[in-house]
Amino acid sequence: MQTTIRIIGIDPGLRRTGWGVIDVTGNRLAFVACGTVTSEGDDDLAQRLVALHDGLMAVIEGHHPDEAAVEETFVNVNPTATLKLGQARGIAMLVPARAGLAVAEYAPNAVKKAIVGAGHAEKGQIHHMVKVLLPKAIFSGNDAADALAIAICHAHHRSSPEARLKRVAP
Repeated sequence: MQTTIRIIGIDPGLRRTGWGVIDVTGNRLAFVACGTVTSEGDDDLAQRLVALHDGLMAVIEGHHPDEAAVEETFVNVNPTATLKLGQARGIAMLVPARAGLAVAEYAPNAVKKAIVGAGHAEKGQIHHMVKVLLPKAIFSGNDAADALAIAICHAHHRSSPEARLKRVAP
């Protein structure tokens, strides 16, 4: 009998952090849930990070994943925006790690390649393939769909060296 592993994929963002939970049994993927944790743009940075932390904690407590996967931050032209995204990513890695989950990191191009077969795929292509791979998935926005893609990428690579799983004692 094969074991089912529950994976949460997290697409970090300061305004919207997408999350997606899937079950993996052998090669079979099953949609569990997805959504978005948001923070108020008018709040100060610390309050926004608290909102992301608390929202992700509630998701993990509600769905009890076994492993987590987080998308790596890409550096853009605006260093201030990159730094803020990095802080949101820190929360996205901290919450599952403190819950005792192994946390894997994947570059955006690795996620695209795992889902579509090409590292420079468009959002529409990714969302289409997420629906093909998880036909019961219902997502209302890019962030949740991207998080499901990250979870699927981890399901495909979780036992490979690229997964770079890191576990932190709670």
